[in-house]
Amino acid sequence: MKILVIEDEENVASFVQMGLEKSGYEVDLAADGAEGFDKFCAVDYDLVLLDLILPKMSGWDLIPMMSEQKPSIPIIAVSARTDVEDRIHGLNLGCDDYLVKPFSLEELLARMQAVLRRGDLGAAQLRIGDLVLDPLKRRVVRGDKPIALSNKAYLLLEYLLRNKGKVVTRSMVLENAWNTTFNDFTNVVDVYINYLRNKIDRGFDTKLIHTVRGVGYMLKN
Repeated sequence: MKILVIEDEENVASFVQMGLEKSGYEVDLAADGAEGFDKFCAVDYDLVLLDLILPKMSGWDLIPMMSEQKPSIPIIAVSARTDVEDRIHGLNLGCDDYLVKPFSLEELLARMQAVLRRGDLGAAQLRIGDLVLDPLKRRVVRGDKPIALSNKAYLLLEYLLRNKGKVVTRSMVLENAWNTTFNDFTNVVDVYINYLRNKIDRGFDTKLIHTVRGVGYMLKN
């Protein structure tokens, strides 16, 4: 797998590159935001490790740009800032995880493995009504309309489809779809539910995502 590391601190970049390459990953480095975005656009990476404080173009600016350019490529944001508000802001912008400096190589690898999973529960197509998700091709279609989703939204939709007809709580999404236990991020689930509604329900007579007041959400037709 090919990883893009956008990091301006040379010692951190070298530490990450050495650790990832020893673990079998291929790594490209970029020392500023502009260089990082150019490489991101030119190469199909499997994952981006993105420092938030960068010269020329910040990670905060890059997250939505990358998510729009190639929504299926997961992004792990990295920062020394530990405020919960910063983590929530990064997730709201479109990153898939938030890693606080300093971190161990073991933690980094665990976070990467979580966001890199691709249809590991089976490759059979998942359906409800005219909505189809193909885990093998990582493709979502409703009717004859292809739907492009960010990595985090894709994982949420996949989880809802695997539990269609059942109530799914915000904590269940955090733990089972996104493999995180940060309860402070439960409001991020609502943000992504609204994002999904705009993607798969807007313009269709039958609405598939339903709110179960005070509990969570359910996918049904």
